[in-house]
Amino acid sequence: MKDDDVTLGKDMALNLRLEEATAPPPVGATIQAIRTAQKLSLDALSKRAGVSKSMLSQIERNLTNPTVAILWKLANALNVSVAEILALDDKEAAPPSIGLTPAHSIPVIKNVDGTCELRILGPAELAGTIEWYELTIQPGGILASDPHEKGSKEHLTVLSGQLLVKAGAAEQKLKLGDTARYAVDIPHSIANSGKTTATALMVIEYAGS
Repeated sequence: MKDDDVTLGKDMALNLRLEEATAPPPVGATIQAIRTAQKLSLDALSKRAGVSKSMLSQIERNLTNPTVAILWKLANALNVSVAEILALDDKEAAPPSIGLTPAHSIPVIKNVDGTCELRILGPAELAGTIEWYELTIQPGGILASDPHEKGSKEHLTVLSGQLLVKAGAAEQKLKLGDTARYAVDIPHSIANSGKTTATALMVIEYAGS
């Protein structure tokens, strides 16, 4: 064997090692595991993320690796970070000690007239067990809710402004720093009775949680 052949062999081996080190990790199994844990069907995740079902199926079977854009869509739809998906797939990587949801990724819902806004702070996997929100109500706005399941409670802490809470026949005015705790298995509402925008931290505790 010539020296040139030995050198060529070493170069090829080095190139293969570099390709293995820089190739994107297959994330299909991780995405499928997270989706299954959240009890989402393939079709449901496809619609939520805006990624075709066939593409998602190929990704989960590790037949193709998603682009950064598609991975970002899937991470947001699953309410996890891209880093978490990559780290979970890397068997040698230590799990992240702090999970982060960027402010721009936090889901926001509003009532019909736009006077009330809820930023969903709790993770999707705890929905129906314990949920927490940042509530913003404009002056004159009201967030009226139908009864939740029997035994459910709500905890409301005013961060700015003032609010009026009604639960059944009972009502209570709250000012900055006050916290109200009340049953929500009856009709209930939160209204901004002041002249400035009010914000609050709202925690819903479902029965059995």
